[in-house]
Amino acid sequence: MKKIMKSSISISFYKTFLSVIFLMASATFYAQEANLPKAKTGDFWEHVRFGGGFGLAVGNDYTDATIAPSAIYNFNEHFAFGTGLQFSRLKKKHYYSSDLYGGSLIGLYNPIEEIQFSLELEEVNVHNQYTDLGGNFKESFWNTGLFLGAGYQEGNVTIGARVNVLYDKDKNVYGSAFMPFVRAYF
Repeated sequence: MKKIMKSSISISFYKTFLSVIFLMASATFYAQEANLPKAKTGDFWEHVRFGGGFGLAVGNDYTDATIAPSAIYNFNEHFAFGTGLQFSRLKKKHYYSSDLYGGSLIGLYNPIEEIQFSLELEEVNVHNQYTDLGGNFKESFWNTGLFLGAGYQEGNVTIGARVNVLYDKDKNVYGSAFMPFVRAYF
């Protein structure tokens, strides 16, 4: 019973949290839009960049593959905002498999050309299956991550690290709150 109550409380918290983030982002973008000169027709796509990330790790009976396409809109040389998708598959033969899919919102700030700060809100659906625990145990849940990041940018590529401030060690999503990243937009 406690688990059900805790789950409904956390769902309510996440809905409230996401609503507040959405309202804050809407107000911020409205304020920025009010100060921008009127764009010419077709000018929108000149400010959009596509990219994202992908990863592949293969070992002895182990596979970890991720694809995460995204797009951002550059408001100016300092600020950008975008959205992305993510799909990950992790498998350790005869032991464990996990599928993650979801989306994210990302804000980027470059105080100077070489330095990039990021704020990323990620929502992923997680499906874990354990096959070596005396049976076949499955779990599915949604996980919200709020990542604060910093990196060094050279051209279209940024290398850095991010930390999930909502990290929960009891959820089997990420092994650590701290994660390195390589991000590219073209």
